Amino acid sequence: MELIQDLSFVRVIINASTLVQLVMALLLLVSLLSWWYIFLKMFSVHRAIKQSAAFEDAFWANSDLNILFQNVRKAGESAGSMERIFSAGLSEYVKLKKKPNVDSAAVMDSTRRAMRATYQREMDALESHLSFLATVGSVSPYIGLFGTVWGIMNAFRGLANVGQATLAHVAPGIAEALIATAMGLFAAIPAVVAYNRYAHDVERLASRFESFMEEFSNVLQRQP
Repeated sequence: MELIQDLSFVRVIINASTLVQLVMALLLLVSLLSWWYIFLKMFSVHRAIKQSAAFEDAFWANSDLNILFQNVRKAGESAGSMERIFSAGLSEYVKLKKKPNVDSAAVMDSTRRAMRATYQREMDALESHLSFLATVGSVSPYIGLFGTVWGIMNAFRGLANVGQATLAHVAPGIAEALIATAMGLFAAIPAVVAYNRYAHDVERLASRFESFMEEFSNVLQRQP
């Protein structure tokens, strides 16, 4: 009964070597940060998908671009990524159209560049923190493995100081080593799953934005 109490989860962490405790603390911090970013990306990506779908429906249902433009301006900071791309393109188009003796090809080229610049800013915002999740997913198992190796090494070093080796002598070191491994996997697995999911969603949004920019360019070319 005493052995089981000594090998409880909390007791093993408290009695672990200083280096293994530092590894566990680092993995815990990294795991908490990754979960924070996972929830942030979940809401931001879901909102971007929802806003893009709603604006596409409004764009094809309403032939008056000025009304759409005014609605985007009224939305302000709450406007979605596709709405900002639309606003940037139409603003540049209207500004150049008001200037005399401007070639139509030059107008469309400048309009596309304005939309492309806004597109890049929106993609940077959508892809933010994904690199952190990728790093956590790839590095955390190795950090946990380092704690594992150190814990096992301590367990075998403890055997050198006793005449007869028993399970009671090696169990604490093995237990702290396995906990370090488990914490490394606990930090890595959600980060990898979230990264793959959100990277896929962001890639689909990027394709959606690019398709919209091409379609919107065709609409502007048909404007009188």
